[in-house]
Amino acid sequence: MNTYMPNESTIERKWYVVDAEGKTLGRLAAEVAKVLRGMNKPIYTPHADCGDFVIVVNADKVTVTGRKLDQKVYYHHSDYVGGMKETKLREKLANKPEQVVELAIKGMLPKGPLGRRMYKKLYVYAGPEHKQAAQKPETLDI
Repeated sequence: MNTYMPNESTIERKWYVVDAEGKTLGRLAAEVAKVLRGMNKPIYTPHADCGDFVIVVNADKVTVTGRKLDQKVYYHHSDYVGGMKETKLREKLANKPEQVVELAIKGMLPKGPLGRRMYKKLYVYAGPEHKQAAQKPETLDI
């Protein structure tokens, strides 16, 4: 008997659209990361990219629990001396809500070349419209 090992040519990829309206940020990110990795498929292999494409819409309507809006801080450094920038979650949701969802999902993917390849299959939009209508995505209930 031989063990089946999927490779890039044998994997069938689907497109899913997820509505983030009213969903909790961490729970949404965990479920989307599972689909991007392919953990929802019976052919899941940890060292291969067998995940699907995911489109997240209404990223600006995602919710968080507790006092995270004021306590969670995003850091960015410009590589110059004294170039540390801090941004609270409340400001980030007001200015760039797509980035909040992207960073939450990216942190749940593997680190390295495999995780970067999985991350490229993610599309996040602040509003209800998306540009991938030609792929005929299925709705994914979370």
